[in-house]
Amino acid sequence: MEPINELRFAVSDRINDAEVGPKHVPLSLLGDFQKDVSEFLRGSARDVDPAEVLVSVEEGSLALVATGLMAATTLWADLEHLKSPDSLNLIDPKRAAVVERWQATGRQNPNRKYRVSDTAARVSLSVDGSTDFRRIEEVWVLVEKYVHGKVVDWGGKTKPNVHLEMADGTVLKVSAAQNQLAQEEQNRLYRSALLHISAEENLLTGAIRNPILLAFEAHQPAFDETEFKQMVQRGTAAWSDVPNASDWVETLRGGRA
Repeated sequence: MEPINELRFAVSDRINDAEVGPKHVPLSLLGDFQKDVSEFLRGSARDVDPAEVLVSVEEGSLALVATGLMAATTLWADLEHLKSPDSLNLIDPKRAAVVERWQATGRQNPNRKYRVSDTAARVSLSVDGSTDFRRIEEVWVLVEKYVHGKVVDWGGKTKPNVHLEMADGTVLKVSAAQNQLAQEEQNRLYRSALLHISAEENLLTGAIRNPILLAFEAHQPAFDETEFKQMVQRGTAAWSDVPNASDWVETLRGGRA
C-alpha cells in the first residue's frame, strides 16, 4: 500500500443513553483510547513517534485524526494485512494486541465499535464484537538454507556465533561451534559471506529462528559479463544444428516419434 499521511481513529459507544463524543466521554475511555491509538501508531518498530504526530479531535463519535504518518512503513503494511481476519500473526505484535483488546471489549459491550480509516477510503478497519480477527496456529519446520549478508561480528567465549547483516538491514545471529570459527583461515569480518545454516522456519510468515551454522560456502558475488557472454556463445554454437530445441527434448523423452 502506498503510504498515506493521515489516519482517523474513532470509537463509538453509548454511555447513559447518550452517544459518546468529545463533549460526552468517560475519562477512563478517553485515556484508554488515547493509549491504544498511541500504541497502534508506534508498534514495536517505533517507525512512528507519537510525540511528533499531530492529533485533532473530531465531532460525532470520539475521533482522533493523526497526521504526519507518511514514513510509517510497517503501519501501512499491517493495515493491508488486516484486510483479512487471519492476520494477527502477520502484523506487529503490539498492534495485534490492540486489535485483540478492542475486539474483546466489543464482545463485552455491543455498543462499542472501533474504526480506523483515511479520507481516501483506502484504509477501512472496523473492530467490534462481531469481528473475528484471530491468530493462525504457527507451524515451525526444520530446514536447511543459504543466507547471504555481511559478517559484522563473530566469536564469543561461551556461546560463539556469527552476526550476519542482511540486505534489509536486519542482523541474524547464527549459533556456531568454536572449532568452526577457529578453522576459518579467511578473515570474514566486515565482508560478504554465504552461510549454509539449519534453522526452524515458520510456514506462515517465512520467519526463521534458532539458526545454526553448518558451513561457510564459497561465494563470488561479482557478475563477470565477459564470462557470461562466452557461455552464451558456446551454448549457441552447441545448439546451432538443432532446428527446434523443444522438439529435440521431447524426442529424447520419447514423447515424439
